[in-house]
Amino acid sequence: MTLTVYNTLTRRQEPFKTVEPGKVKMYYCGVTVYDYCHLGHARACIVWDVVRRYLQFIGYEVRYVQNFTDVDDKILNRARQEHSSMEAVAERFIQAYFEDMARLGIKEADEYPRATHTMNGIQRLIHELENKGFAYPSDGDVYYAVRQFGEYGKLSGRKLEDMQVGASERVNLEDAEYQKKKDPFDFALWKAAKPGEPAWESPWGAGRPGWHIECSAMVRDRLGETIDIHAGGADLIFPHHENEIAQSEAVTGKPLATYWLHNGMVKVDGEKMSKSLGNFTTIRDLLDRNVDPMAVRLFVLMAQYRKPIDFTDDAIAAATNGWHTIKEGLLFGHQYGKQLNWGVGSGEWGVENPSLLPEFVERFKETVNDDFNFPGGVSVLFELAKELRREGNILVHEGKTDTPADELQKQWQTLVTLAEVLGLTAQPEAETTVNDGLSDAEIEDLIQQRQAARKARNFAEGDRIRNELQAKGVTLIDSPEGTRWHRS
Repeated sequence: MTLTVYNTLTRRQEPFKTVEPGKVKMYYCGVTVYDYCHLGHARACIVWDVVRRYLQFIGYEVRYVQNFTDVDDKILNRARQEHSSMEAVAERFIQAYFEDMARLGIKEADEYPRATHTMNGIQRLIHELENKGFAYPSDGDVYYAVRQFGEYGKLSGRKLEDMQVGASERVNLEDAEYQKKKDPFDFALWKAAKPGEPAWESPWGAGRPGWHIECSAMVRDRLGETIDIHAGGADLIFPHHENEIAQSEAVTGKPLATYWLHNGMVKVDGEKMSKSLGNFTTIRDLLDRNVDPMAVRLFVLMAQYRKPIDFTDDAIAAATNGWHTIKEGLLFGHQYGKQLNWGVGSGEWGVENPSLLPEFVERFKETVNDDFNFPGGVSVLFELAKELRREGNILVHEGKTDTPADELQKQWQTLVTLAEVLGLTAQPEAETTVNDGLSDAEIEDLIQQRQAARKARNFAEGDRIRNELQAKGVTLIDSPEGTRWHRS
C-alpha cells in the first residue's frame, strides 16, 4: 500500500505524490514566542516530527522548515509587562522552546526562519500583491483585498456571504482599523508603527508585518513557490492558512502547497485548555512532575493525529504503562545480548546495520501508510515488545530459551528501528552500577559470600545478603545450575 494522506484542501484522502520525485518540502507553522510551550504545542511538534521521520524512513529526502513568529502583539505585551524588549522576550522563549523540544526527543528542523529576519521577503511580497491589485495602502497600513481573490475560502470551506451575516453584528464602525479598510474582510499585510514599538522602514512608512504575510514570505524564501506539505494545528485553518493561500497564490498563480495537513486540538479533562480555566499546562511543568517524555510521545501517538485528544491523569497513566512495556522490549538487547552471545557490548550487535523481520516492517508501513496511522504503528511495537518481555522472563527464570538467539536479535533490532521512526528511544542504565554504586563485581562477590554461608548452613546470613541485594535493586534466582541475578 502506498502512502495516502488526508488533505484538508480537498477534504479527502489522496495518494501522496511529491512535486519533485523522492523529495519532500515541508513547512510547519511554528510558535509565537511569548510564553513557554504548552500541551497543544507538544502534540503538534510530536506529530509533525514523526511525519517527517516516517517520510525519511520510507525513502524520501525531506527538507523541513519551521518558523518562529518573533514580532507580535502578544510578545510586545509581555515585554511591556516585564519592562523588557521584544527581542529579549523572543530570544528567551526561543531558547526555552529548544530546551522543551529536546526533552521530548523532537529532532531539530533543517531551518528556523524568523519573521524579523525575513523583512525583505515580506516587503517584496506585499509590493507584488499591490502591483497585481490584491493590496492597497491606507494611512500607513497595507491591506489585502479579500474579494479580489476569487478562491478565498477554499481551504476552510467558508463563504464570504455567510461570514458577512455574523460579522455585521460585530463590526465597530468607530474602530480605527475598520475605517482604514475598504471592506470589513480585508486583513493587514503591514501595520503602521505605533509609539514605543519596534518598526522597520518600508515603502509605506515605518511599521511591522501582519501575522499572515510572514509565513507566506518565509515559505517562498526558504522552500519555493509550491511545497509538498504545509502543516499546522487545526486552529490555523482559518484565518491564518486561508490567508496564506490568498497571499501566495495571488502572486504566483500556483498552489502554495499540494497537501494541507492539520493536527487536532488538545483538551484537558474535557475542557479547552486556557489560563482562565486554570488548566493551562506547559511542557516543562508536565515533565518536571516526573512524567516520562516518552510516555508523552506515546500518549500523542496512540491517538489519530487529526482527532482531538483529552489529556487526563488516567490517559497519561495508561500511556506511562504502555511506555514501560515498550521500554522493556527496547532494553532487551542491552540486558540479554551478552547472555545470548550477540557480541560484547551493544555497539557490536549490528544495530547500525540491523537485520530486520520483514513481516513486521511491512505491517508497520502498511498501517502507517493509511494517513499516518501512528496508533496502528504503535500496535506493531507492542506486539514485538511483549514477545521480547516474555522471552526476557524466560531467560531470567530459566537461564535459557528455546527461541534461536539470532531470531531474538532480529526481533529486538526490528523493535528498536521501528520505535526510532516514532521517536521512542530508551537508554540503559550504566551497566556497572546501580543507584547506590554497586558494581557487577561487588554483586558477584556478595553472591559468593552468600553461597559460602549457605554451604556452612548459615541460612540467616544467606538470607541477609539476599535481602541486602534486593533492597539495592538486584534480584537473585536460584536454580540447579547455580544462582543468577539481574537488576530490577
